[in-house]
Amino acid sequence: MTESTAVQEPMTTLLELLDLSEADGAQTDEEIFVGVSQKQPAQRVFGGQVLSQSLIAAIRTVDANRPVHSMHGYFLRPGDANQPITFGVQRLRDGRSFSARRTHAYQNGVPILSMIASFQVPDTGIEHQDTMPLDVPDPETLPSAAHLLGSIDHPVAQSWAFGRPFDIRHIESDIYLHVDGNHAAHQGVWIKTIGTMPDDPNLHRAALAYASDYTLLEPSLRRHGISWITKGLSIASLDHAMWWHRPVRVDEWLLYLAESPSASGARGLNTGKVFNRAGQLVASVAQEGMIRLPDKSSA
Repeated sequence: MTESTAVQEPMTTLLELLDLSEADGAQTDEEIFVGVSQKQPAQRVFGGQVLSQSLIAAIRTVDANRPVHSMHGYFLRPGDANQPITFGVQRLRDGRSFSARRTHAYQNGVPILSMIASFQVPDTGIEHQDTMPLDVPDPETLPSAAHLLGSIDHPVAQSWAFGRPFDIRHIESDIYLHVDGNHAAHQGVWIKTIGTMPDDPNLHRAALAYASDYTLLEPSLRRHGISWITKGLSIASLDHAMWWHRPVRVDEWLLYLAESPSASGARGLNTGKVFNRAGQLVASVAQEGMIRLPDKSSA
């Protein structure tokens, strides 16, 4: 595989995922769209995929002058990566400045995700933001997932190394195989698409939702020295919230800082901030995930 082919295939997949069809005009009390699924080694739909597709479906029903500013979703069932997904959008409200949409993502006639998104006509008002840390190494100095995992002969390692449309570079050591250094409940990664995206701002917002699900639960794992290959680890996203604050391009480096303020009840809460390289806070995210380990006392 040439370098250009390795870059093009995941990018083509990302754009295909976000190019929903209109189900040949089929309608209920919802507006219906259909999306393909990205193949996964574990055969389970990646949460970021269904989030981004649900968002695109909602965007298709809103006036172009109202960009999305927030979404709140619940993962209800695991999705099958070997099947397409049907998206039903309900128009909840269209006010003078704000619109609201509810999207259900369906497989086999039942919802696998339920999401509400809010859209707003651009406006002006008060402004402030958290400050981006200055003592962060440049992404060009950090190893990529392809560098760290590319030589490992395992389908998940190969998928994470070469099948993702995003380049992900950990500032602290990664937790793919083991957790080095301080077991802190926070971390930072640089992310960007491995190729150039079209100029459509909605695609960039949706692609950021897609990527935001990659590493958001890692602070909960890092805090307890749990790597992704920990034997018996069972982990799943339960919900996902996201707020877009400012325009964003995902084909330029973004600093994704995350922390876990609490873990209990086999759940870990994680929050994140996304800065562009100019130091602007472009988005915030929050997610709770199920994190289960084998009960060693009964082993």
